[in-house]
Amino acid sequence: MKKHSITAHTMVKNEARFVWYSVMSVIDYVDRYLLWDTGSTDGTLEILKHIKKIKGDKVDFRQIDQSDISDFTRARREMLTATTTDWFLMVDADEVWWDESIQKVVEVMKGKKSKNIESIVVPTVNLVGDMFHFQEDAAGAYHLAGRVGHLNLRGINRNIPGLSSNKPHGTWGWTDGNGHMIQDRDQKKIMYIDASYLHATFLERSGFGSGDRVTPKRAKKLKHEIGIEFPRDYYYPEVFFRSRPRSVHSPWETMDRSFILRSYIETPLRKVKRRLLPKKVGY
Repeated sequence: MKKHSITAHTMVKNEARFVWYSVMSVIDYVDRYLLWDTGSTDGTLEILKHIKKIKGDKVDFRQIDQSDISDFTRARREMLTATTTDWFLMVDADEVWWDESIQKVVEVMKGKKSKNIESIVVPTVNLVGDMFHFQEDAAGAYHLAGRVGHLNLRGINRNIPGLSSNKPHGTWGWTDGNGHMIQDRDQKKIMYIDASYLHATFLERSGFGSGDRVTPKRAKKLKHEIGIEFPRDYYYPEVFFRSRPRSVHSPWETMDRSFILRSYIETPLRKVKRRLLPKKVGY
């Protein structure tokens, strides 16, 4: 493996709506891509196999078993074992990167500063309802890199002593040899980069409704919420405007009437809850 190379990790189950955009927004910026499916039944496999076909040996595509949420932790450990690069990039199948953002992160991983840092945190833009609305800043509850908000730990140095995958899906994370979460280690070794990605975690992600319902923890993620409308000239990630296979869904569907009606009822309650009750991280 060449010096300063980077591996991307994506674990997938029933992510047909966004997985193409997610992987294709990152794959040309990394040297190796672990793309592992844990039992998709919604058309996701067809999309993953197409990516493997056009990107060839760069993609390590596997189909693995995941019968319950504890298998998620085991599979992440197996991904770590399969990684031979100093750095790896966590890429969920519901997140889509701007070209400039992924470039910034990769440049840090390959640069001289990478010797002095252990992990990289970036901000997220969380979609709610549809592609045209995003969640308010007040909903951001993650404490990372000395900040609070819509944030995520994405770049990880594999040389952290005792690095391992721990805890069940929903509260899962990377820990060191002493069992400490890596985001709680030396704060000077955690770098915040202003390089956001678009996060579709609160939208329907499967190719059909039941696919979301049978995916562990997925039902708790879908939010009926009226978010803030993007400006009409909002600059979406470039991958949305590039060619795609016919099997890939258009991202530009809008909220239907029943979703909107329910969201108008639930949104005020969510906002009150955010401002009055302690924020919960995980699910």
